[in-house]
Amino acid sequence: QVRLVESGGGLVQAGGSLRLSCAASGSFFSTKPMGWYRQVPGKQRTLVASITTGASTNYADSVKGRFTISRDNARNTVLLQMNSLKPEDTARYYCNAVTPWDSWGQGTQVTVSS
Repeated sequence: QVRLVESGGGLVQAGGSLRLSCAASGSFFSTKPMGWYRQVPGKQRTLVASITTGASTNYADSVKGRFTISRDNARNTVLLQMNSLKPEDTARYYCNAVTPWDSWGQGTQVTVSS
């Protein structure tokens, strides 16, 4: 069973940066396209960035040019570098496979003040 642990969130002013990290258990990590999702209360969780096993990336329009996703298969880690943060980026951020496993981590809260 996969276990996902997200970290790196916090409170930051608009225009600031944060770097999120996701540690995944399981030897199958390197075979899975991975993604970062975010969720605000009362709304669905949405995929904001994804990375294939070959390191091709894709981003939601709302974060394109500001966020960068990367992965380290040797360490079973997925990173999300977030720059030029906006108040509307405030959410709880989760990582999971692009076709999500049933098990989600606890997420990490990102709060951007104006």
